[in-house]
Amino acid sequence: MITEIADTQLKHRIAQVGQLIGNTPLFPIQRVYQNPKVKILAKLEWQQLGSSVKARPAFNIIKDAIDKGKLNSEKSLLDATSGNTGIAYAAVAAAAGINVSLCLPENASRERKTMLKSYGVNIIYTSPFDGTDGAQLEAKSLVEKDPLKYYYADQYANDNNWLAHYHSTGPEIFQQTDGEVTHFVAGLGTTGTFRGTTTRLRELNPDIKAVALHPDSAMHGLEGWKHMETAIVPKIYNDQLADENLLIDSMEAINLIKDIARLEGLLVSPSAAANLLGAIKVANSIDEGTVVTVFPDDASKYSEVIERLFK
Repeated sequence: MITEIADTQLKHRIAQVGQLIGNTPLFPIQRVYQNPKVKILAKLEWQQLGSSVKARPAFNIIKDAIDKGKLNSEKSLLDATSGNTGIAYAAVAAAAGINVSLCLPENASRERKTMLKSYGVNIIYTSPFDGTDGAQLEAKSLVEKDPLKYYYADQYANDNNWLAHYHSTGPEIFQQTDGEVTHFVAGLGTTGTFRGTTTRLRELNPDIKAVALHPDSAMHGLEGWKHMETAIVPKIYNDQLADENLLIDSMEAINLIKDIARLEGLLVSPSAAANLLGAIKVANSIDEGTVVTVFPDDASKYSEVIERLFK
């Protein structure tokens, strides 16, 4: 009886949290890029609980696990992260009353570590040389050793990752542009944003073009992005979805942060700047249309990058 009451309360809390996820605004890029026949619009994804685009999959993964009885207040959610998904897990879980353990590369930024600790996360640090690939291997090892202690979310293989964008990001973009979106552009990390949004937009209008952005080298500086040729490829990745694949130079993207701040009034993350760089490349290749991209997060977790840029 006590367990049933606790489960009911948990489901009620997670439903309340859901009201704080999604429905982020579309911001028109008007000065960094100017063309009267081509619009560029960006989803400001930090304007939701968890402060990044990862709030959508984090919430969807946690809610599905609770609904199916795989996760409760007695079990700890476990996953590998480079930061943003972990912070989103932590925020959603804290509000719902769930414990979280995260495998995090030791070289994650100071801000990420501080935020995770603030939410009460149990951090398991992994080699800074192995990135999120090493963190994934450590998480799988922990689950194998103690399967009853953890619910392994596995964001890189969990369909609730991309389905979150299928059910929210895609429809939001279509509605916010009154169906005028012609191109969707996004970088690839777990690939959930690209797969879910593209799949839904194509159902709404098969003529919408989808452009996937990739870092141009294995040693790139774009937090959360994956160099597919050298990384562990996420199981949810669908390499047949993109109409076009573009390579993005990390330094060119990071330098664009200055222009976005001074011309648009937004201080964004390197990955957001990289997405805009890709959107501009697409916009320059067409005669008319509406190009939509995603700004995954702002610059609040990248103080070292920002200090170097504006010193």
